[in-house]
Amino acid sequence: MIRLHFTAADLRRITLAPAANALSETVLSLRLGLCPGLRRGARVRTAARQWHESLRGGASVRAGVLAELLTDDGFVPDFLLQPSAHDFAEALESAASTPPERLALDLGIPEVTGWNGGLGRPGRWAHDLAQGAPAASAALVDDTRGYFRTAIEPLWPRIRSDALTDRALRAEMLLRGGVDALLTTLGTTWNWQPPTLHLPSASTYDIPLCGRGLLLVPSWFATGPMVMYRPEAATVLVYPLYDDGAGAGRTEGSGERPEALAALLGRNRAQVLALLRSPATTTALAERAALSLAAASQHAGVLRGAGLITTVRTGTSVLHSLTPLGASLLAGV
Repeated sequence: MIRLHFTAADLRRITLAPAANALSETVLSLRLGLCPGLRRGARVRTAARQWHESLRGGASVRAGVLAELLTDDGFVPDFLLQPSAHDFAEALESAASTPPERLALDLGIPEVTGWNGGLGRPGRWAHDLAQGAPAASAALVDDTRGYFRTAIEPLWPRIRSDALTDRALRAEMLLRGGVDALLTTLGTTWNWQPPTLHLPSASTYDIPLCGRGLLLVPSWFATGPMVMYRPEAATVLVYPLYDDGAGAGRTEGSGERPEALAALLGRNRAQVLALLRSPATTTALAERAALSLAAASQHAGVLRGAGLITTVRTGTSVLHSLTPLGASLLAGV
């Protein structure tokens, strides 16, 4: 479990990345191709899985030395993320310009006690890179550029468009429901217990944000959260962007997208939201959803906090109904 600890200053300094990050998406796509366990054991975006299956020749063949910087357990060195870069060329240049001491730390060469991962069996090229050898850096630039051009660039317009759609959705969550709504709906298995965001992880880390805030970066290829701690800037949280399911689960003319919404809200909450196309009391909602009264009330509370439903008291009961945002999500707008 990774725990991100917010202060009041951090909550005021949550920002959304303006666009998808081309270099990190390149690296995460390769990780998806190289690590079968990620595809089997985690939620993978439907279109990303289809993209992987369509690759000819395999990801590792296309990626060259870049593949040597990823491990079977999904480790990605921080210097390949470059969250502040505006485009692929700038990000790649920044990554190639990383000081040798930082490269060695990011790659775990030599092993650094307490550092977050590293290369288990670094080869000669990785050692040369960690020592700042110009030839090793040039090989990284050439192979990464080639992989991006052949594997990612044809898909980039869609990745960019989907990331902008996700950004608009998260911004709407923030505007209508505040920080609680934004953090509650970032991931279905993530748990926001103010002032701490709990993220599923095989490792355990407590990360204080120290008043510098949090930068949220959507990813088309990520299968779970990735955290990059920066001592002098906002901590970076890469999260899987909202999956529209490419129409999966939608019936003609239904106006509902239960499978797609489940990826954003969780299956039960998506079901509850869909059932509230017709306003209902908590008791009626529990009966419609085949949930306990307590569970229905809890799900309604989360949806209300996210700005997706509104609740008004009518005598001794409460009546839940959709907000415009909730109706738009169901309609696929």
